Amino acid sequence: MKNITFSGILLMIFNFSTTVSAQKKDFYEIVQKKNVAKVLDDLNAFASAADFKSYFDLYAEKSTFIGTDATEIWTKKEFMDYAKPHFDKGKAWSFTSLKRNISFSKDGNYAWFDELLDTQMKLCRGSGVLEKTAGKWKVKQYVLSMTVPNVVSSEVIKIKSPIEDAIIFDLKKN
Repeated sequence: MKNITFSGILLMIFNFSTTVSAQKKDFYEIVQKKNVAKVLDDLNAFASAADFKSYFDLYAEKSTFIGTDATEIWTKKEFMDYAKPHFDKGKAWSFTSLKRNISFSKDGNYAWFDELLDTQMKLCRGSGVLEKTAGKWKVKQYVLSMTVPNVVSSEVIKIKSPIEDAIIFDLKKN
């Protein structure tokens, strides 16, 4: 009887500690998702307000921005050079997240996201990776893509083919 009671107590302690551990992990992930979402929301808010410094402070020093044009693969510095004239006009761009997914690496130091955005280009998709360094989330890579509804994709392909055929040709040469 003592063995059953002792075993029962051990089982209850194990179940309790497992439950507490899972709750701590869930709570930690909820908090981290809010922190990452805040960085992404701030990115949109700072661009809309043309706050150049605050916007680019959210990017890691070694980061990449990939834009909607096939030629837009920029380092942070290159992206800053491209964006500066837009920010200087008083409003860079205005994106609003409509739907967002955030996931984390097992060690909790990386987050990746995808989101649908309401933009001046209509629906776009933002995706990328953030890294947690010195307790702060920083954008390591951001990819902005325009969505193309399947029902008009053949028309879009006809329009972009003359432009992108030249790019494809140059890329195949190298």
